[in-house]
Amino acid sequence: MSETFFYDLIGSSSMVPSLSGQVVREIGRRIVGREYLPGDLIEDEGALATRYRVSRTVVREAVKILSAKGLVEARRGIGTKVLPRERWRHFDDDVLAWHQTAPADPVNLWQLMDLRLAIEPKAARWAADRATDEDVNAIREAVQQMQRDLTNIQDYIEADAQFHRTVLRAAKNPYVASMEGVIYAALLSSIRLTNNAPNKNRKSLPFHQNVAEAIYARDGDAAEAAMEVHLADSIARLKVALAERT
Repeated sequence: MSETFFYDLIGSSSMVPSLSGQVVREIGRRIVGREYLPGDLIEDEGALATRYRVSRTVVREAVKILSAKGLVEARRGIGTKVLPRERWRHFDDDVLAWHQTAPADPVNLWQLMDLRLAIEPKAARWAADRATDEDVNAIREAVQQMQRDLTNIQDYIEADAQFHRTVLRAAKNPYVASMEGVIYAALLSSIRLTNNAPNKNRKSLPFHQNVAEAIYARDGDAAEAAMEVHLADSIARLKVALAERT
């Protein structure tokens, strides 16, 4: 998956294409991709200015932005140090986007899956209880789009993400809806490993259909249970995919 695909899903543009924004993106991607590790000192202003062919002022602005995202800490006389993952602003759209082009990180994947397990089953239950007719139609359309796109991996993934978006929004809780970005990141990070062939799409579609049918029926218990089964299947397939990479 690409960063652009993620930004399109959340309906947001990538960072402003300024010089400082470009430097932020380059360094941020290297941090998220583990080219820089927690505790590492990144190059000094002069070296970064030379590498990226920008002024020191641009580099300083980039470091400020990265600091605001919790990725680095700049200290006079010491330099700019990469911070531990626990300090990162994990819900930041750019940080989430940079994960999409970074090598798969099993720790990050399982932590994101934990979040999905905590949120999505309840969201499905609330969607069954609270969805408007318009919400139900949006869920139905997302499932139908998944059926139409079974043989096109990229389009299927987009339809899959739209399905989860419609369920989250149908829960009618703005705090849940605000989790869309991180749910997309979790979905895309795992699905690029588990749904990399059309036959795998065919296997995953029925789990989505079961969730949708329970929501159509306004059966909260069934919707929550169906989403739990769906995520259990996703976890099982992710375990297999990660094992195949080792």
